[in-house]
Amino acid sequence: MTPDTPSSSQPTSTAPIFETARGIAVKLLSRYESSDSYVDKLLDGELRRTELSPADRALCTELVNGCVRWQSRIDWVLTGFYHGEFTKCLPLVKNSLRIALYQMLFLSKIPAPAAINESVEIVKGFKGERHAGIVNGVLRNVLRNLTNIRYPAREENEVLYLSIVYAHPQWMVRRYLERFGSEAAEALLNANNQRPMLTMRVNLLKTSVQAVRDYLTAQEIKHEVGTMHTSSVLITSLRDIRNTPLFEEGQVSIQDASASLVVQLADPKPGMLVYDLCAAPGGKSVYCGELMQNKGRVVALDKYESKLRLISDNAARAGVTIVETVHGDAREFKPKEQADLVLVDAPCSGLGTLQKKPDIKWRRDLDDVRSMSKIQYTMLDHAASLVKPGGTLVYSTCTIEPEENMGTVERFLASHPDFELEPAEYFLLEPVCKDGYLQTFPHIHKMDGAFGARLRKKQ
Repeated sequence: MTPDTPSSSQPTSTAPIFETARGIAVKLLSRYESSDSYVDKLLDGELRRTELSPADRALCTELVNGCVRWQSRIDWVLTGFYHGEFTKCLPLVKNSLRIALYQMLFLSKIPAPAAINESVEIVKGFKGERHAGIVNGVLRNVLRNLTNIRYPAREENEVLYLSIVYAHPQWMVRRYLERFGSEAAEALLNANNQRPMLTMRVNLLKTSVQAVRDYLTAQEIKHEVGTMHTSSVLITSLRDIRNTPLFEEGQVSIQDASASLVVQLADPKPGMLVYDLCAAPGGKSVYCGELMQNKGRVVALDKYESKLRLISDNAARAGVTIVETVHGDAREFKPKEQADLVLVDAPCSGLGTLQKKPDIKWRRDLDDVRSMSKIQYTMLDHAASLVKPGGTLVYSTCTIEPEENMGTVERFLASHPDFELEPAEYFLLEPVCKDGYLQTFPHIHKMDGAFGARLRKKQ
């Protein structure tokens, strides 16, 4: 289960109900359900406009992400207690029930009566006494029977059991069982549901890992150093470091260790010409510049012009001066010269990032995985023309699905005999390598699920 988060157990102000942490959570969940917007974008936009205290911001974020993360488990329980078709009840009623039950099941520091009462008040304020009475009745009934809730029997239908208990779509559970076996599949499902830790990459142009650790220790910020990427530091407490001197002065960047390992696999050297074809928000481009010691050129390309400023800002904050931003499509980019190193961090299903983006699992299906692989191959095929003889092409994704990963690379190698796979073990620690590729998994490596392939163009 997701651990508790520090939060206020009672309403902290007399603000209108939709301006409280729980009220905003209900509003955002209803908006998320009726649109194709990603939940992290909705949260970010809404919290920028509110004046919630830090504790209530944390609570609102926890409620929204938690309800999305555990949606099928929460809905299974509510369906059993709701008189009528739960899925067809009013969105505001449905999501008020969800946030209350999420607190009852997963946030033991919040008294159940407090969670129930505010959900009742939210519904009463907008839908009146009758609907509020229904919500109160359902939640009180759940509370009385909380220890007797029954889930599907594992021995009768393991896919359904794991799908409900670990809140993943059945198609995904079925694939995990087929690929990894029962024990490992369950571990992966469980890992996907853990609250993500914040990972920082230390900028060795400006500081050292030990200096960063000393600062964090002095500020009583709990942390640990990554075992697979030793310049990564994981924040294990619920602290946002973006307002600290570490971040503001560019001593650290926010980057998952799996993304840092892709750059380590690429092994950029001072003086190289590097093309990063899907660069935003710029983490890999900036890290390349750091490893190149600000010597050479990193051309950061992105399809969306609005994102170029973000890349430039991140480079400037890190003190990396060799990153140039270019607006363009990675499938059409035609520079004047070939590069020593080309990075293709391809668009993908994102199914390795479910800790950070729990809504992805409900908005993807197997057809998405298969269609993504076609786009990825087209991008990789064009990128091959941008690599000079003897140069390197690095393909990466933030998914664990084989069609998007080794499937795409194997197809590429079959049609490009002038390229060969260079084993990832030559550049990375053995535990993050498999079959010559970089492959990471949340339940094994304490980082996002990701993939990387290093492809050398023959002389």
